[in-house]
Amino acid sequence: MCGICGIIGLSDKESAEKSISMMNNALSHRGPDDEGFFIDDGIALGHRRLSIIDLSKDGHQPMVSSDGRFQIVYNGELYNYKTLKLELQRSKVGDASQTYHFRTQTDTEVIIAAYQRWGTDCMKYLNGMYAFAIWDTQKQELFIARDRLGIKPLYYWQGDGNIFFASEIRALLKSNRVPKKLDKSSVAEYVKFQTVHAPATIIENVKMLLPGHYTLIKAGETTTPIIQHKYWALQDIPVQSPVKSYEEICKDVKDLIYAAVERRLVADVPFGAFLSGGIDSSLVVAVMSKLMNEKVKTFSVTFDESDFSEAPYSTQIAKQYNTDHHDIKLKATDCLHKLPEALSAMDHPSGDGMNTYIVSEATKKAGITMALSGLGSDELFAGYPLFKRLHKLEKIKWVGGFPFVSLPFYLMSKMKPSPASNKLLEMAGSGNWGLENTYPLTRETYTKKEMKELLIPLLAEERGVRSPGLTKHEILSQISIMELSHYLPDVLLRDTDQMSMAHALEVRVPFIDYTLVEYVLGLPDDVKYPHTPKKLLTDAMRGLLPETITNRRKMGFTFPWNVWMKNDLKAFCEANINSLSDRDFFNKNNLQALWAGFLKGNPQCPWYKIWHLVALENWIKENKIDA
Repeated sequence: MCGICGIIGLSDKESAEKSISMMNNALSHRGPDDEGFFIDDGIALGHRRLSIIDLSKDGHQPMVSSDGRFQIVYNGELYNYKTLKLELQRSKVGDASQTYHFRTQTDTEVIIAAYQRWGTDCMKYLNGMYAFAIWDTQKQELFIARDRLGIKPLYYWQGDGNIFFASEIRALLKSNRVPKKLDKSSVAEYVKFQTVHAPATIIENVKMLLPGHYTLIKAGETTTPIIQHKYWALQDIPVQSPVKSYEEICKDVKDLIYAAVERRLVADVPFGAFLSGGIDSSLVVAVMSKLMNEKVKTFSVTFDESDFSEAPYSTQIAKQYNTDHHDIKLKATDCLHKLPEALSAMDHPSGDGMNTYIVSEATKKAGITMALSGLGSDELFAGYPLFKRLHKLEKIKWVGGFPFVSLPFYLMSKMKPSPASNKLLEMAGSGNWGLENTYPLTRETYTKKEMKELLIPLLAEERGVRSPGLTKHEILSQISIMELSHYLPDVLLRDTDQMSMAHALEVRVPFIDYTLVEYVLGLPDDVKYPHTPKKLLTDAMRGLLPETITNRRKMGFTFPWNVWMKNDLKAFCEANINSLSDRDFFNKNNLQALWAGFLKGNPQCPWYKIWHLVALENWIKENKIDA
């Protein structure tokens, strides 16, 4: 796990060296163990290393291929590198008709060899989380790729005849070449969804390489618009046919989860697991305990305040599996004092991420460099309430045809205004109950009406959520595809990456191993419907968790923001809201009325409609963005 950056097209070597050095320095927190550069005519590559596999100096990057032709910078982990290495040692390499001669024990060199052997087709052989760039000195061509599910980020900017790329936006901005200009359309999207969906970002003309995509850039074609090529997509996953028996499906799911966890246990550094006491993290710990010879090191953040502490559940699992457990006991005020650090660690503004920052810091201080997480299970196994709601809507929308909408529309219009009823009213009044319309509504913070009141008219109609094109899958899988295409990579994975890597901690996520994802998305709804919490998952892993865990109320990891923002954080929030309201794209009176309504306890003005706006203004000011 590392940080990478690069420039293609900048002919002045001195300027390139200066810019790449500043970019690389901005990534030092991601890779404190080593740094390296490759600079040649029209190309500059930088790397910061966090050593996980092969801790020797052999893992130094940029790494050159055995024949000297390719240079690679790589961020991530390739879980199947050992088996792939054996295959490459048996295979002939390209035109040379010779096997690749490996000189290191790294997964990095396996990627070089795979590209040398198969070219862009190498992507179908890789199982891992990664973003990497390979420079072909012979063809004068740069190959950049990102993993299937978007676990590792890759940002780029094109302008002035050059292309800059990096693991973080702030690294691009530190180049002194990329304009620090706010993208106003992205601001509207951020206000509505608390994030900006890829490929856009909050910065004008800074884009993300999409999950499951790669691009090829020739040295002499840096002014040509970048084309992203798809090599894998959720919507292309085939539907299972014929459908197996439920018992066979459960066995398959169990085997795939065991294999996914086992693949992620390869490391040359101390590692452990996050343990909240929920179904997902508890299952990861249970499987690790079955596969490992030594005790699993587990880490839980617990609180004195029982309303949002999961301590009894995490302790129960730790005792059941005899883990080397670390309870990170905090008071809410401890987290409050960490807030400035967490906000400073944000590479892209977000309304969340504080929890990951806290647990990552404590885990790293305990001497752990890599941790497994239960992230992604809810999106794959229908763990959120929205799955049931959207499934029901999709079923009833045909009752009597679309005119049926008129009755609920009338009834909802008479409901007492609230954030939930506002969404329902917008949904009923839209005349479109298809998932491409109903799904974004479940993830929005502001309705269209509220957006028009909060932002200037030009921005009120923000970009919509990309529909991945849902046609052949059943409803639950369609919802999962939407979640795995948007909420997971653009919120959860981005927050996890920026907050964990702020402490140079690698986080691995076995529930979104692509082999498991492909299998579960191909299943029919009747085997996945969550009659009980994540029924297919808990049935497949039956016997590993007690009923107190599988049947417990879903809590999540949250903080008392409502109290903080009215007390300890009041001055901080107020200053940022006032500053943001002075921006020319906000309606000043309505934004300040929103803040006043929150302070008075107006249910139409909950804390979560405001906090991400505070974080946005703080990020703009801290990074000196032209807004």
